[in-house]
Amino acid sequence: MYSFRNDYSELVHPEILELIKQTLTEQNLGYGLDRHSDLARKLIQKEIKNNNVDIHFLVGGTSCNKIVIAHSLKPYEAVISVDSGHINVHESGAIEASGHKILLVSGENGKITPEKIELVCSKHSGEHMVVPRMVYISNSTEIGTIYKKRELEAIFNKCQELGLYLFIDGARLGVALTADENDLTLADIAEMSDVFYIGGTKNGAMLGEALVIVNPGLKEGFRNILKQNGGMLAKGYLLGIQFEALFTDNLIFRLARHTNEIAMLLKAGLKNLNIKFAFDSPTNQQFIVLDNRIVQALTENYDFEIWEKNKDTTTIRLVTSWATPQDAINNFLQDLKTLLK
Repeated sequence: MYSFRNDYSELVHPEILELIKQTLTEQNLGYGLDRHSDLARKLIQKEIKNNNVDIHFLVGGTSCNKIVIAHSLKPYEAVISVDSGHINVHESGAIEASGHKILLVSGENGKITPEKIELVCSKHSGEHMVVPRMVYISNSTEIGTIYKKRELEAIFNKCQELGLYLFIDGARLGVALTADENDLTLADIAEMSDVFYIGGTKNGAMLGEALVIVNPGLKEGFRNILKQNGGMLAKGYLLGIQFEALFTDNLIFRLARHTNEIAMLLKAGLKNLNIKFAFDSPTNQQFIVLDNRIVQALTENYDFEIWEKNKDTTTIRLVTSWATPQDAINNFLQDLKTLLK
C-alpha cells in the first residue's frame, strides 16, 4: 500500500540524517543554545536578509500556533482566521484552551482578505467583546492555495492600519515558495509579517519548525513561555542540526520543489482522466471528487484522507512529499484509469 495521506510519512531526508550521524557522540549545550542552532539561525537570517529577528526551534506546528498566540495576546484579545484555518479545524481547540477566541471569516480559496479583516474589527468594540489583535494565515493554505505578494502586502498593510499582528503559519511554507505561481521570497515573508515559521516536519526533517519573530514587541519573554508550555527541548540541538542541514546547499527548497513537481505530474494525469477537482491547488495537496465505489476500491492499495463525503461522491486529499517517487504517481493514475472504465 502506498500512502498519499500526508507529507511526513517518511522519517527524514538522507542529507539531514547524515549530519545527525556526524554529531552522534558530540556534546552540545541544551535548550537551543548549542552551536548547531546558532549556525542554523545565521543561515536563516542570511536567507531572509534580516539579522534583527529572533529565531526559536519548536517541535511542531500546533505548539508553534498555540504558544505564539498565547504569548502575543492579552487574555481578552482574539485572533482572526478563515473558517478553514488549521487553528480552527485541526488543533483540538488548542487556541481556545489557551484562553483566546478565534474570530472566523469565510475564506476565498482558503485565503483571508483585508476586507474580511476590517469587517471583523468593525463588529468588535467596547469592553463587552473580545478585542481582535492578531490575524492568522497559513501559506500554503489548508486547501493548498498560496498567497501572492500583492495579497500578502495588502493584508499586512491592513493589519498595520488596524494595529493587528500578522502571524503566518508556515508548516508548508516550502511548497508555497516553490510553487510555479509563487512570487514571494522568504525575505518578503519576513518584511510583511510580525511572526512566522518555516516548517521542517512537512519538508524532510524528522520534526521541527523554525519560528521567526520579526516584531521587536513580541521578542521579550518568549523563551519563558516556550518553557512554560513544554515546548523547550533539552536536546534542542536535534532541531538545530536539522535546520542547519535544511538551509545548507538550498536543501529546504530542493525538497519542496520536488514535492511540488511530483504533485503537478499527479495533477496533470488527473486532468487527463477528466477528474473533477474540489480546489485548484498549485502545491502538493490535491483534492479530487470521485464516486464512492471508486474511492472504496482505491483504499485497497492506497491511503489518503477523506476530506468530504456525500451520498454518491467523496472528496479525497492526495498529498505528495519530498520522497514521493514518480512510479507511485504512475501506478495510482493507472489504477484509477482502470477503475474509471
